[in-house]
Amino acid sequence: MIRLIIFEDNAHLRKSLMALFESSGTISLEGVFSNANTLARDIANTQPDVVLMDIRMPGLSGIEAIKQIREINPQIKVVMQTVFDNDEMIFSAICSGANGYILKSSSSETYHQSVEDAYLGGAPMSPSIAAKVLRMFQQQNKQVTTTGYGLSEKEYEVLRGLVAGKSYKMIAADMSIAYPTVRFHMKNIYDKLHVQSMTEAVAKAILEGVVRPPVN
Repeated sequence: MIRLIIFEDNAHLRKSLMALFESSGTISLEGVFSNANTLARDIANTQPDVVLMDIRMPGLSGIEAIKQIREINPQIKVVMQTVFDNDEMIFSAICSGANGYILKSSSSETYHQSVEDAYLGGAPMSPSIAAKVLRMFQQQNKQVTTTGYGLSEKEYEVLRGLVAGKSYKMIAADMSIAYPTVRFHMKNIYDKLHVQSMTEAVAKAILEGVVRPPVN
């Protein structure tokens, strides 16, 4: 069972998410909180695998909460939920180590799948968010010194797939390799790029010109 906790200040959405995950057969809802002001204590008491985090809350913001979670336990996966009305806030969350983003208008199935994908090492994003994030990175991609970071050709291919918005399964199929092999390459990519999450790897790859994003 995937241990999940939720931080969400909207009471109606909070109740809806509780109903969704309490009936899940693969996810164990360990706690639901209206703010992150006692984050360290809440994490210690619940020991989550995945955190579903509201990006805007009274008191400690979702972005500041990500930073604290990375200090407490870098292995915890954090999926942001947002209305995506602020590019700078989303970019800050990526740089802070968020593992994925979903819109608050997402379906129950999308919420459930996003938690599972994050737990398995993926970077779940609503399609409109993924497209906007890529455009945002393209705008930020100034003249920088490009380095290959010693990536192998297979690692480059995996990273190119991620930048194109593909899942581990899609990359495995494209490369005719097993799913665990993709995860093995990802571990090497994390080590070589000195990052801790999928979104950090994609951000660094684009911002430093290691891999160019697709042009739509």
